Amino acid sequence: MTALVIAEHDNASIKGATLNTVAAAAQCGGDVHVLVAGHNAGEAAKAAAQIAGVAKVIHADAPGFEHGLAENVAAQVLALAPGYSHILFPATASGKNIAPRVAAALDVGQVSDITKVVSADTFERPIYAGNAIATVQASDEKKVITVRTTGFDPAAASGGSAAVETATAAADEGKSSFVGSEIAKSDRPELTAAKIIVSGGRALGSAEKFNEVMTPLADKLGAALGASRAAVDAGYAPNDWQVGQTGKIVAPQLYIAAGISGAIQHLAGMKDSKVIVAINKDPEAPIFSVADYGLEADLFVAVPELVREL
Repeated sequence: MTALVIAEHDNASIKGATLNTVAAAAQCGGDVHVLVAGHNAGEAAKAAAQIAGVAKVIHADAPGFEHGLAENVAAQVLALAPGYSHILFPATASGKNIAPRVAAALDVGQVSDITKVVSADTFERPIYAGNAIATVQASDEKKVITVRTTGFDPAAASGGSAAVETATAAADEGKSSFVGSEIAKSDRPELTAAKIIVSGGRALGSAEKFNEVMTPLADKLGAALGASRAAVDAGYAPNDWQVGQTGKIVAPQLYIAAGISGAIQHLAGMKDSKVIVAINKDPEAPIFSVADYGLEADLFVAVPELVREL
């Protein structure tokens, strides 16, 4: 058995989600190979070769891979698929875009969002917004899997010495083209990679209050800012800050939730955090059921006091 991990990268470096996916692949048994499909992505391929546990890096380089278009990357994966028993993607926007195309073309069932490898053909994945864990056995000869990165500790980014093999790049499918991107730039850590996250909810009441109350705390802690869906829908915070089932799944070392009641969809996105601190004036708020530390207080008083103490 050999597993193929589809690396997520920016053509210069490997993104953190790839490390968690490599860790999951290693638990499937057998060797782990990594595909780096990009354009002028030699540095990314070298970085992939340094990942501990990787036996080989396959580097496919072509202009059609520069922006990770799903159709083109899927074609490259399918060209390599005959040599692999397991094909794994990070359960990110990119991975979720490519994996179903590969599974459909191979005519196999996709195993989505795994959080644990039980054996080479059996996996655990959350269902019902994380309120239950399903154990899934895949009977297909090839397993196409997306990995919930918060479920696996990342493989070490250094220490490996895999060989880099150049593969013939699949032809551009011509089904889609890259037009442009608008990327929000911030000095803060990226939400899914942050070690500390400070999140605010609807109780903050306005975008101005959100900024006034939550930003100083995030600044003190060097934290990323997050928000509940209710706060995002109300316009208090941008969409890319949303944590939850319909937002981003996070598992930082410390998650501070202020004015968040703890709806199921929000808990699904953050309850794997190592330490959860909840600040809410409602003693019955569901967030307290998952919190390691709960403070029943008015956030407009408690958060500024916390900032002063820090």
